[in-house]
Amino acid sequence: MRVFNFAAGPAMLPSPVLDQAKRELEDWQHLGMSVMELSHRSKAFMAVAKAAETDLRDLLKIPINYKVLFLQGGASLQFSAIPLNLARAGAPLAYVNTGAWSQKAIKEANRYNPVTVVADSASTNFLDVPPEAPWPLPLDTSYVHYTPNETIGGLEFPYVPLTGDVPLVADMSSTLLSRPIDVNRFGLIYAGAQKNIGPAGLTLVIVREDLLAATRPELPATMSYAAQSAEGSMLNTPPTFGWYLAGLVFQWLKSEGGLEVIGKRNNAKAQRLYEYIDGSGYYTAPVAKRGRSWMNVPFRLADPSLEATFASEAAAAGLANLEGHRSVGGMRASIYNAMPIAGVDALIEFMRDFAARYG
Repeated sequence: MRVFNFAAGPAMLPSPVLDQAKRELEDWQHLGMSVMELSHRSKAFMAVAKAAETDLRDLLKIPINYKVLFLQGGASLQFSAIPLNLARAGAPLAYVNTGAWSQKAIKEANRYNPVTVVADSASTNFLDVPPEAPWPLPLDTSYVHYTPNETIGGLEFPYVPLTGDVPLVADMSSTLLSRPIDVNRFGLIYAGAQKNIGPAGLTLVIVREDLLAATRPELPATMSYAAQSAEGSMLNTPPTFGWYLAGLVFQWLKSEGGLEVIGKRNNAKAQRLYEYIDGSGYYTAPVAKRGRSWMNVPFRLADPSLEATFASEAAAAGLANLEGHRSVGGMRASIYNAMPIAGVDALIEFMRDFAARYG
């Protein structure tokens, strides 16, 4: 029985995508083999790769002067790859600190270049975003990095920062494909696939072409955006099955009406859940209203000692993986693209019943 999986990642995938993958698992396109068994350089798989990129470009309206890379290593590998690709040795970098993932990115970038934290949410315990104001950037800053949505804390920027001529770099692991975005606002976008794109193991990088010029001697070839771009993301064997599944997800998104429709649906899901929490008298959402995530909804119970009971009973009711991250505790419902409104409604009904029994 399929459950409603509220995990922050790897997250649930759309049922139509899983159904198609299941049908094609052993015999893809009547070739008598799985897509997992195809050579990544075969004409058959090259067609899969091309179709996936074309559909992604259509969904996001990616301009022609941006390269799309299908890579490995997760978003965490990009914490190193970004400074090595975009900044010369010794050049200053600007980072925004809004929680656990931006802190990891800052720590890694500091190994290669001097990092200045130009905006910080630590004073709010990462429960609110920095004010929308020009940030004081160091002279000759190579780029500004921020995390639009902090998956662990459920803190999301309601605005895209203005950085002038300095390239803006965004870790969109939890937000990419959840709504329309203006790719032109960014120098580089990267995202681990395991939220809204596909299975873990695939990473998307969307990078403006003029930013490929910077090179450093210590940059490994497999981490070089320029080298990977020149080889069509096939400098080494790519994660072919993840790429194929991502392509199916892109097709599903287009069949659902594209990102305009998906964005409205995601906003409606989030608002419905937050409205219930705010009016419940038993649950609280700790993040400031202007910084609440559409994708990851953390909440607390009136009696924190009942959190394990809540999670256990929810799982028994077919509502899986509602525990908050181990570093922050509480509860967290991740409601990515594949989570239907019926799943949110089922969660709210369970929460209402739990509050009535234990409140």
